[in-house]
Amino acid sequence: MATDAKRLYDDSIRALPPRERLQLAALILDDLAKTEDLDDVWTEQDMRDLAAFSLSLAPVHDSKNETS
Repeated sequence: MATDAKRLYDDSIRALPPRERLQLAALILDDLAKTEDLDDVWTEQDMRDLAAFSLSLAPVHDSKNETS
């Protein structure tokens, strides 16, 4: 499943502008937040992947703020 998600990201999502990727991430996280018990859904690796992805967006966000 991780390979499928990576392929989807590489093939479709990576090409989106940063703002749209952030909107997509927010939609996904909002949907997941509705899950009552995330311990059954999220593995430790999932949480590490999410943290790494979120941190990877920080430079994009910071550079946008610097040019505004």
